[in-house]
Amino acid sequence: MEIVLVGLSHKTAPVEIREKFCLEQEGVEEFFRRLSGIPGVQEEIVLSTCNRLEVLAVLNGKENSISGVKTLLAETGQMKAEELASCLYVYEEEAAVRHFFRVASSLDSMVLGEPQILGQVKQAYGQAVGCKGTGPILNKLLHRAFFVAKRVRTETRIASQAVSVSFAAVELAKKILGELEDKRVLVIGAGEMAELAARHFLSQGVKEIFVANRTFSRAVELAGALKGETIPFQEITRQLYRMDIVLSSTGSRQYVVRREELTGVLKARKNRPMFFIDIAVPRDIDPQINEIDNVYVYDIDDLEGIVEANKEERKKEVGRAEEIIEEGVESFKQWLRGLDAVPTILALRGQAQEICRREVAKTLGLMKDSSEEQRRLLEALANSIVGKILHHPISTLKRQEERGHGKAYSELMRKMFHLDTEEEERPDHE
Repeated sequence: MEIVLVGLSHKTAPVEIREKFCLEQEGVEEFFRRLSGIPGVQEEIVLSTCNRLEVLAVLNGKENSISGVKTLLAETGQMKAEELASCLYVYEEEAAVRHFFRVASSLDSMVLGEPQILGQVKQAYGQAVGCKGTGPILNKLLHRAFFVAKRVRTETRIASQAVSVSFAAVELAKKILGELEDKRVLVIGAGEMAELAARHFLSQGVKEIFVANRTFSRAVELAGALKGETIPFQEITRQLYRMDIVLSSTGSRQYVVRREELTGVLKARKNRPMFFIDIAVPRDIDPQINEIDNVYVYDIDDLEGIVEANKEERKKEVGRAEEIIEEGVESFKQWLRGLDAVPTILALRGQAQEICRREVAKTLGLMKDSSEEQRRLLEALANSIVGKILHHPISTLKRQEERGHGKAYSELMRKMFHLDTEEEERPDHE
């Protein structure tokens, strides 16, 4: 049995190719059906996201099975195998385990440290279990991957810094204003970036959220999605005094909020701090507002600078994350090596128990009028002696498995105890 991973990702395939491999739920089930039908595929998991499609499998007969997986991938993307070849990567054994742990820990993601991938891996595992694709090896590997990913997130700062403009805005607001539970947010504009930032603020539990947009119907639509309220665009200035945070992202050619409009606003707020986030180009917020006490204005360049700095901070954590992954790989390798000893241990115990059963039966046959209690005592004695005799050989075999010598010791033990029927029956002169 060998562990193999075959796939493509944002690192090897452009978006026009990746989009051909985005599998819906029905597509995943059909893919599993065809994958499990490939000769030699014993266990399988399919990880399908917008940035990757990977098949992690346990194979019996590596070369033909890998070729079958590649063919299936090409057919799934409706591509010729030779066209897809340059986009595919293949990892085997330890390299496959390491790559999968790196994926689950978001070290292989487009955005280093992003949290979504672990949830996607868990979803892929659930699909594989539902399709009866997993067995003892991949079950162990996946649970080890979850454990490693959790350690990476808790023992490093690889996911602790905001690396998107919208989330950086939220983190900056928390640094300046403190906790956001009692804060009101005004979103000016109803585009994608404004909505994303608004959702980040909602995730931090802001008290209320308001939406203003030139097209009022769009403001109503977004406010409904955010469970907020709408403000008519022409009412922005009159309503500013109520807002602690103003996030603006419109297509206006003029400033939406000007410095001179804030004088009355700050008096009404009794100089409580205000935070303006301007992610529009051209800018929506008059930059001179930043000169006013207790008012803070950050534009898109400020936020992108924070994002780049945070990305560098995340990169510094990669070394420690890689160490955790290596520890996970080594732990899984030790467990995997232990599987080689299992058949020998089972065979050894089975042989001893059969000898024990026969000898107990023979002895009981020689005992006249033996009671049930005597039979139980005799069986217990025989089992105890067998267990003590086998303890050291089995312990030695397990210990040598951990040291990487399990295969040689298993073969030796099978010969010493004649565990293979064919060898046991072979004439001495051979």
